[in-house]
Amino acid sequence: MTGYQETVVSTGLSEIHESKRRENARHTKPSAPPNLPLPAHGGALNIANMNGTTVRLHWTDQPYKWHVNDGEEVFAVMDGEVDMHYRENGEEHIVRLTSGDIFYAGVGTEHVAHPCGEARILVIEKEGSV
Repeated sequence: MTGYQETVVSTGLSEIHESKRRENARHTKPSAPPNLPLPAHGGALNIANMNGTTVRLHWTDQPYKWHVNDGEEVFAVMDGEVDMHYRENGEEHIVRLTSGDIFYAGVGTEHVAHPCGEARILVIEKEGSV
């Protein structure tokens, strides 16, 4: 597939989780202990590295920086709200993502996430991406 593709999907994450649980799949539900402060921007829990694809859980209340990944990125809001800004044909667009929403950024998609307060975000991307 060539060119820009942006997808926002509202998922039934609880249904997926329940299905995996029933299959006796190993799962981890990391959470920030309530007595610890929110990690600084860039603070993240490395969950997995699968042949050069990283899965990280970010806790942040700070905006990211505009960037273009050299690979595809899946950005899933686990908790909170995030305004995802992206550019298409030189025009900026903004979509509000809430818990359970997913943003897909194809190769070359310029984008930046702006959490609306504290947010927990699962990011799956090529190792070494911004």
